[in-house]
Amino acid sequence: MLKINNVKVGLNDQNYRQIISQLLNLPKNKINNVRLVKQSVDARRKNKLAFICSFTFETADEHQVIKLNRKVNLQQVKEYHYPKVKGETGNVIVVGSGPAGLFCAYNLARSGHKVTMIEQGAPVEQRQKDVARFLQTGQLDPSSNVQFGEGGAGTFSDGKLTTGVKDVRKDFILETFVQYGAHDDILYEAKPHIGSDVLVSILKNMRQMILENGGKIHFNTKMVDIQIENNQVKAITTVTGQKEAVLECDKLVLALGHSARDSFRLLHEAGLDMEAKPFAVGLRIEHGRDFINESQYGKFADHPRLKAASYKLAVHPDQRGVYTFCMCPGGIVINASSHEEMLVVNGMSDYRRDRANSNSAILVTVNHEDYGDGLFSGMEFQEELEKKAFALGGGNYHVPVEKIEDYLGIEGNTMLDPSVMPGHSYQDLSVLFSREINDALKKGLHLMNGKIPGFTENAILTGVETRSSSPLRIKRDEHYCSNIAGIYPIGEGAGYAGGIMSSAIDGLKCSEFLAGGK
Repeated sequence: MLKINNVKVGLNDQNYRQIISQLLNLPKNKINNVRLVKQSVDARRKNKLAFICSFTFETADEHQVIKLNRKVNLQQVKEYHYPKVKGETGNVIVVGSGPAGLFCAYNLARSGHKVTMIEQGAPVEQRQKDVARFLQTGQLDPSSNVQFGEGGAGTFSDGKLTTGVKDVRKDFILETFVQYGAHDDILYEAKPHIGSDVLVSILKNMRQMILENGGKIHFNTKMVDIQIENNQVKAITTVTGQKEAVLECDKLVLALGHSARDSFRLLHEAGLDMEAKPFAVGLRIEHGRDFINESQYGKFADHPRLKAASYKLAVHPDQRGVYTFCMCPGGIVINASSHEEMLVVNGMSDYRRDRANSNSAILVTVNHEDYGDGLFSGMEFQEELEKKAFALGGGNYHVPVEKIEDYLGIEGNTMLDPSVMPGHSYQDLSVLFSREINDALKKGLHLMNGKIPGFTENAILTGVETRSSSPLRIKRDEHYCSNIAGIYPIGEGAGYAGGIMSSAIDGLKCSEFLAGGK
């Protein structure tokens, strides 16, 4: 099998065999099993947009074809099938069902190992109802919400699969998602995206596979204690409703997610070696989807083969990094609160990404100079910001918003309607942050306007965004084990990942080490 990279393809051209034939001067009937494996939009020339693609295909005498086409980005490839985990794992408990915990448990189950997964939140069907009720009424369930429940926080931030991590496990993860219900365009798009509406059925299907292969899953079950003897984990204590249980384990995987604050304190008390780390806070910005499409695609903004446009911006005012994160084309800003009387926002979109607005986080990096030197100072800083946002919105989970001209103190006439639910209240968002953070955000927005003209016009800001990453890292060795034997911290909550794909890869790697892999 051969792979050809960096092939420019017109927006209206889908005759891939013909394109490859012309590039390589090969008859079309000699080119078989053509498969699109990567596609990104080349928007550098707004008057002549194109796709940049990679294809795999088969042909006779591959070495000769490569030799005759040295100037073409052509290489021989072999299909790779991610192997099952071999070896003995013992009694494994995975705490958390986000992408790290899910793929760790899934890989163990498909490989024939017994695994038990603990999730403090609800199954995704119930969780979907709980989130819908919250967004309609403001009635929060602290154990079943946008952050907690089957699938983790990624379930309600639309399943963005973009990552800079280069790892052979990426294809397996994408293929697994497709196997259980995702659209197959995630296999080749440069910025693959599942959609929150599709993720629900995928999670149900993967859960069923784990159960059919002998795994166990306990929902609405919280870990409240860890039993350790001679620096070796022995068991955990869980609570389901009012019922307490002790579950013995040889190996305990901690896939807690970045919002499990009670669990972080529990782990510290249990003696796990942890450290504070920098993170970021900021606001969400909303623009009209049509404006973002036109800014990126020009006259091709309405082309049927182009999906809602995204952007990625980073600037550096006053020695601080300010950058966009978790950009949601054609989506909504979602109230992602998980703790009572605290308010945090995130972005979400369904598969079609056809809502009127597009949004993104605008974040500024913060460190101990902003919040202090204690282990939990960063986490407490997040909590204080979320309490301020809750109060600012009216104390009823309505979300504080502000027109961009009011926040920046410039002329403007924003007509855009905020998308966030269950409600919103126009407020002065600058009261949330210190002068230094506000200065960085405001200067950053002006600099971004230089990259996307009009970025600081007709836009809505929403606060507060605090959960882009964990403020803590649970230390582990090269075999993924913590300072306590048998405890394996993984994913975003442990401070080793930054999204669905990197978390899932971390979970797969951990499953390999559990069985004695290298």
